[in-house]
Amino acid sequence: MVDVYKNCPSFENEYYILRMVDKADKLDLLNVYSDEKAVSFFNSDNCGGDNFHYTTENRMAQAIEYWLWEYDRQGFVRWAIVSKATKEAIGTIELFHRDAEDYFTNCGLLRLDIRSDYEIASEIVKILKLIIEPAYVLFHCDKIATKAIALATERISALKALGFKQSEEKLIGHDGMEYDSYFVLK
Repeated sequence: MVDVYKNCPSFENEYYILRMVDKADKLDLLNVYSDEKAVSFFNSDNCGGDNFHYTTENRMAQAIEYWLWEYDRQGFVRWAIVSKATKEAIGTIELFHRDAEDYFTNCGLLRLDIRSDYEIASEIVKILKLIIEPAYVLFHCDKIATKAIALATERISALKALGFKQSEEKLIGHDGMEYDSYFVLK
């Protein structure tokens, strides 16, 4: 069995490549994380107040270093989403196994951060199709959950097309805070 924290796999289709994030992605990802239209769709639940709105190269570099540190300590995996058409990173996917005292236990929690010009249902489907099936094995989970707020209509459309269902359950943060707007695929 593949240990995602010993050997992080890459995935690709004719449109995108998912590969481990790299420090060299800094400028491309700054275009993602400084995109004010995109930031409101990012999932910052349970992230200690970080809203993922980065506007300087230095702050973006710090975020990437943190993501690599989390990978080394087996906290989560952060893949860069690289467009084959433009050869640039247009976003990231974070995934980790979550065990908790709520509905979202034995769950692969997925965070999708993409530039606003890629926040299109058809593109989101192309991206997520790369990771959904392998996520169950890589993260030893029986469901995958991701957040999509009501304003994220394209994202919600993509999730529904992939079989995700909106959950009425609340995700309970490590500080006891309740988070909603999650979609689940079993």
